[in-house]
Amino acid sequence: MGRTARLRDDRHGKKSAQPRMESDQRRTIPVSDPRSNGLLAALQEEEWRRWHPQLERVDMPLGAVLYESGGPQSHVYFPTSSIVSLLYVIDDGNSAEIAVVGNEGIVGISLFMGGGSTPSRAIVKSAGTGFRLTARALMNEFDRTGPVMHLLLRYTQALITQMAQTAVCNRHHSLDQQLCRWLLLSLDRLSGNELVVTHELIANMLGVRREGVTGAALNLQKAGLIRYARGRITVLDRSGLEARTCECYAVVKREYDRLLPQ
Repeated sequence: MGRTARLRDDRHGKKSAQPRMESDQRRTIPVSDPRSNGLLAALQEEEWRRWHPQLERVDMPLGAVLYESGGPQSHVYFPTSSIVSLLYVIDDGNSAEIAVVGNEGIVGISLFMGGGSTPSRAIVKSAGTGFRLTARALMNEFDRTGPVMHLLLRYTQALITQMAQTAVCNRHHSLDQQLCRWLLLSLDRLSGNELVVTHELIANMLGVRREGVTGAALNLQKAGLIRYARGRITVLDRSGLEARTCECYAVVKREYDRLLPQ
């Protein structure tokens, strides 16, 4: 844990999941402490003693790819101050976000679910730090069929709910409502009320045109809910966003609150 890993860019501008990474959220525990991640904080003392020496602190810069569609997964990641977007990428290069993972969760569930790989891509959408654990170490814990296995399965159920609700929201609700949901889910995984993100990145996440996101963001700004300037979105009225979004955000939040330790 003394050495920090950092992700590197490849020649084409994409991030390559090379050994190297670092993060904060809505917790008082310092992000340098692995237990600022909710799942790691929920480990019982016996499991924590086994895990702690094996956790490696990593930098997670904006745009870094933790794994590609169908690619190998050598580690799982526990964000602390970063947010990771799970994207489905189609043949023409366009993509849409299917879920977000922050300090509440883990990136790489296909390892312990038995798949070994996934058709989605995991990319850092809000820079920060986190911790990682080798795939072998995680599987050794999961195969003990004890508290760790049950915790990870509950998390997976919550993540599946988020994926399903995202699909429903993208199909049936307005872009304005989708943007509100996206902002609220992101805020739940950050320590403050500001996101460093461009309209283009949001458009890629939601699978819509950039112009549509710009229009929706302007509507929220005119309503006094957010302030957008120089690639930064500051939420001014969270309760206003909650009132404006669809029911999808509340469905997802209730499931996470029900299944995971607070």
